[in-house]
Amino acid sequence: MLLLAAAFIVAFVLLLYMVSPLISPKPLALPGAHVVVTGGSSGIGKCIAIECYKQGAFITLVARDEVVLCISVDVSQDYGQVENVIKQAQEKLGPVDMLVNCAGTSVSGKFEDLEINYFERLMNINYLGSVYPSRAVITTMKERRMGRIVFVSSQAGQLGLFGFTAYSSSKFALRGLAEALQMEVKPYNIYITIAYPPDTDTPGFAEEKKTKPLETQLISETSSLCKPEQVAKQIVKDATQGNFNSSIGSDGYMLSSLTCGMSPVTSITEGLQQIVTMGLFRTIALFYLGSFDSIIRRCMIQKAKSETVDKTA
Repeated sequence: MLLLAAAFIVAFVLLLYMVSPLISPKPLALPGAHVVVTGGSSGIGKCIAIECYKQGAFITLVARDEVVLCISVDVSQDYGQVENVIKQAQEKLGPVDMLVNCAGTSVSGKFEDLEINYFERLMNINYLGSVYPSRAVITTMKERRMGRIVFVSSQAGQLGLFGFTAYSSSKFALRGLAEALQMEVKPYNIYITIAYPPDTDTPGFAEEKKTKPLETQLISETSSLCKPEQVAKQIVKDATQGNFNSSIGSDGYMLSSLTCGMSPVTSITEGLQQIVTMGLFRTIALFYLGSFDSIIRRCMIQKAKSETVDKTA
């Protein structure tokens, strides 16, 4: 019976691998495609633009900082202005085949210590800064029955972390947007990718480190720092393949499986992998959460001792 069951499972998995390509989206060919990247003047956005250019795409960069072949605009402030910029880009290089929403910023600090305007600012940049460009390209993509839209979230958009009450919430919002939008546009052969990069060696990350609470810094150090080129290559690969989730490394794969919920899948195989690994990954995640709680408690005890010493000095 055990051999029969094992044989059935093997046959079932092989069948899934055979069927999966039939239901997966057709890959987007980048040679000659028009790719628009927001936040493309530095960091991950810049590396994505370079990677797409290397693969033969025409590139439009939309950023606040002026760089070569860049249209300067703040994507979080005025939808009309963003729409006009996208129209200019399409008049020059043709309809947008792929939009990569990479404009974003981060602020860390304890909930009660953060200025209240930071919450509004991060929602404007990280969330609305992705809504506006996407809204500007979606009609043309529907008319053409093709397109890719990428939202660059963060692992902090999968897991709420100490010090990221403003940042995590703005990145979590992208998940809801991506899932709802994918359901709307899939019949039009448009595929959404939401990327969850880990800590990445970018100018933004260097700036963020200056104000990180100790607890946040120690938790961040439990995972390695990625190169932006590595992250960019994975995002471009997943976007062109039409994958909904894009993650980096083993931690990223585990988080994406754990938090898949009602997210769409690109293939039956992907869904099966999530089902099989969920229990194991949840067990591992509990150990991670326990270690994070331990870090926070140790920091709290250390601060309490320092305050006591200061009072008695």
